[in-house]
Amino acid sequence: MITSSLKGKFFPVITVLMMTAMTLVSCSGKHGDSKTITVYVSEDQVFSEPILKDFERETGIKVRAVYDTEEAKSTGSMNRLIAEQDNPQADVYWANEPIRAEVLKQKRITAPYVSPNAKDIPVVFKDPEGYWTGFSARARVLVVNNNVKDKPRTILAYMDPLWKGKAVIANPLFGTTTSQIAALFTIWDNDQAKEFMAALKRNRVAISTNNGESADFVATGQYDFSLVDSDDAVNRMRRGQPVTMVYPDQGENGIGCFIVPNAAMLIKGARHPETAKKLIDYLLSRETERKLAFADCAQIPLHPGVRTPPELKPIKDIKVMQVNYAKVAEKMVEAQPFLKAWMGL
Repeated sequence: MITSSLKGKFFPVITVLMMTAMTLVSCSGKHGDSKTITVYVSEDQVFSEPILKDFERETGIKVRAVYDTEEAKSTGSMNRLIAEQDNPQADVYWANEPIRAEVLKQKRITAPYVSPNAKDIPVVFKDPEGYWTGFSARARVLVVNNNVKDKPRTILAYMDPLWKGKAVIANPLFGTTTSQIAALFTIWDNDQAKEFMAALKRNRVAISTNNGESADFVATGQYDFSLVDSDDAVNRMRRGQPVTMVYPDQGENGIGCFIVPNAAMLIKGARHPETAKKLIDYLLSRETERKLAFADCAQIPLHPGVRTPPELKPIKDIKVMQVNYAKVAEKMVEAQPFLKAWMGL
């Protein structure tokens, strides 16, 4: 028993020890010792959740994942991160494309982190300052009905009178179609990009609600071809539907194929930054890219030498459109009034 005379002597020591313990506990999350991490995800849950479950199993770190709804695809998580800027709840953001990653960088919502697993990923697919890193990409390809003998090899086929009334494209106000149109505004001048869009109208190009619907129209023979994401084409090929996937503009003078990678980023002010970096390292690993290549999302690994299913070309065998994703993000905003007017809105 501690006597009353000793209590006075020990109280300061006990107080200091208790305060030190409380400080260690409160700082454990800040320095990344937490066994729980929060990640916001705009990649489809059916594809992303198995990866996050594997991370949990392999590391013992519990992942609290917040997924975008189908109605708020890609924008839901971004808007939530913007709203929470002064009190961030997420540690990591897994985006299904890099355009919104650039928006978050410009709004100072993300923090730089260069993962050791980013070393072999081509420079075009990562932010030069480390604010986001791409992995596991979709290619923007032409899906063509097998009954078409002379298949189109370029997106300029949309302008060719040969295909008048025979092509379809997803609504350019949404998704990866918006990203691609914005990319064209960065590699062409504004007049050339606007002429491309005007030619679509002259050629009576049909407008679908999304890439999947476009691919279905082509598979059923309603239209000869469409510009879609590679996973839309691969999924229909795997189901035995009569379509072929063409990587566009691969010739010597071609502009190349537009690539849409996933993007991993660290949130500024994350509560568990070191644990967050472990998850980012995991997402950027070769094994994660292999899993996503063989999943139904059929995504293209950005690391060299990662095994891919037979339907996909390795990234080294694709002539890639050389774009600056930061400029694409800017053009996406600038082009919105033009695209709305083009759609008659």
